[in-house]
Amino acid sequence: MNKKELLDRCARDGEERILLARTLDKLELARSRGVPAHTPFLSPREQASVTDLLHAWGRPRHLFWGGYPDSERRVCLFLADWQEEDGVLGDPEGPLTAIEARFPDAAALTHRDILGALMGLGLTREVLGDILLPRPGLCQVAVLREAAPILLSQWEGAGRYKVNLSEISLQQLTPKPARVKTVRDTVSTPRLDAVTASAFSLSRSKAAALITAGKVSLNHRECLKADRQVGEGDVLTCRGLGKCVVKEVPGQSKKGRTMLVLERYV
Repeated sequence: MNKKELLDRCARDGEERILLARTLDKLELARSRGVPAHTPFLSPREQASVTDLLHAWGRPRHLFWGGYPDSERRVCLFLADWQEEDGVLGDPEGPLTAIEARFPDAAALTHRDILGALMGLGLTREVLGDILLPRPGLCQVAVLREAAPILLSQWEGAGRYKVNLSEISLQQLTPKPARVKTVRDTVSTPRLDAVTASAFSLSRSKAAALITAGKVSLNHRECLKADRQVGEGDVLTCRGLGKCVVKEVPGQSKKGRTMLVLERYV
């Protein structure tokens, strides 16, 4: 299958086609020249698109990495033949680094405040990974190494607060543990509308309406089919309500209903 055929098969719209074409260019660079290559930072939805493409291509050697385990925004790294995964993730000169920003302890800055300040420097979202706020007055940002000099030389503050900056290693990133609520429930059938209703404390009709409106994603892909079957490990996101993971589907209850163990991020 050539590049055009791959894109015709995997791309759902023009924007996704551009993303996947650029990904294939990076893959070809790694394969033809024997050097490592990587994409910009990708959102979870973009990662799902790239994963589908690479599966269709034949599963070349690659990994997604955002600087720490369970990061949300990640680059896709294409490994050269001589590289091992552990060496790539531990490389102090790899494509990712991190910037630590210190503000006054009283600065009640949000993720949006920090992102707005960084975008104001003329940076695109593609060069910025996760923005972490471990405690008041402290912010850590994963970035492409090529963008670090811009942040270090031009980032002066956020909101009305000045900032002190330093470059840190990825090992110094300190993400907060995710806050989750465990939900144990049963549904008549593990359809998307039923599981969405259970996950986000909705009526089934309301969940179905959200699905029809394109506000629900399954494994970071918009899904408009309320009857789509959901299984263990699937990730549900609902615009405005958050994210939920299906941790277990233990089996059937005595009444013949499907038992679920869900983790809702709060």
